[in-house]
Amino acid sequence: MDERAQEDKAQAPTITVCIIAYNSGPTLRTCLERLAGQTFQDFETLVIDNASPDPGDAAIAREFPFVQLIENSENLGFAGAGNQGARLARGRWYVLLNPDAFAQPNWLEELAGAAERYPNLLSFTSRQLMDEDPGLLDGLGDVMSGYGIPYRGGYLSRDPGDTPEGEVFSPCGAAMMIDRALFLKLGGFDEFFFCYSEDVDLGYRLQLSGEPTLLVPSAVIRHVGSASTGGRKSEFAVFHGTRNRFYVVYKDTPAILLPVVVPLHLMGVVYISSRRENWPHAHIVWRAFKESLKGLPTILKSRRAVQRARRASAWEIAKAMTWNPRDLTGRRPVIRPLRPSRSTAP
Repeated sequence: MDERAQEDKAQAPTITVCIIAYNSGPTLRTCLERLAGQTFQDFETLVIDNASPDPGDAAIAREFPFVQLIENSENLGFAGAGNQGARLARGRWYVLLNPDAFAQPNWLEELAGAAERYPNLLSFTSRQLMDEDPGLLDGLGDVMSGYGIPYRGGYLSRDPGDTPEGEVFSPCGAAMMIDRALFLKLGGFDEFFFCYSEDVDLGYRLQLSGEPTLLVPSAVIRHVGSASTGGRKSEFAVFHGTRNRFYVVYKDTPAILLPVVVPLHLMGVVYISSRRENWPHAHIVWRAFKESLKGLPTILKSRRAVQRARRASAWEIAKAMTWNPRDLTGRRPVIRPLRPSRSTAP
């Protein structure tokens, strides 16, 4: 290693925070203001303007001297821009933060502290509160149901405030931290997803690799949610969310579980679409299903690579999921005790 490379390595921050902006507007400014006030300061910040039609995103990022701004000439989606950020990052830990997520002052300190306490864990996720009502949860990590339908644990439930640390199925991309080398080794986000559920797919692949995700309840953000895509029930969100959930099922489910999960998934989608409040979106769901079938050749190619690299057994994956339909319908958190073999350094 030459002298310049050694100097760059010595100066590298512990954490790289990556924010992917697209029509983010005022939420981006608030997001960056909260980052500027972090008690943990050994981090760099990348803001990727993902070819946003709103020139205000880049202008806001330039207001903050600590920000490195990357301006894309085309929209790479959250997946593509997230991978771009990982390649540019210098920190050992790669943190993804949505531009509509506002971190409490000790957020990074709590994530860094968890990494020190559990040196063999490589993936962490935050407690997310609703920005408009911080007494409500936006999520306690992501849960994968036996229906192949993921959800944010505790979404829109009252924040209990005394949640213990524990393993969850996968981290939420709105406020997660992962070992950057592991992220790159796994291939990062699947860019075929473009946007929505790419974090669930990554989390599923972490499970398949035998890498657990720790919920750090003391690391808190307040989240607006879908601010860049027109809201949680916009046509864009419904289409991409539905299509990509099919992709996750096709790609990541171990073969022995497919005959169970696929029918349950289809039944679950039909049931959700049949509820009166979802009738206006039924045609979008149908279009997303047809689009997912068109994408099968690409997904099946990815599936072969993912399943070849799998280290966890199908039984271990099944145990990491929830098969209780009340968990899914009630969006209940599923937080499991840390397994002793994974909570202490080797």
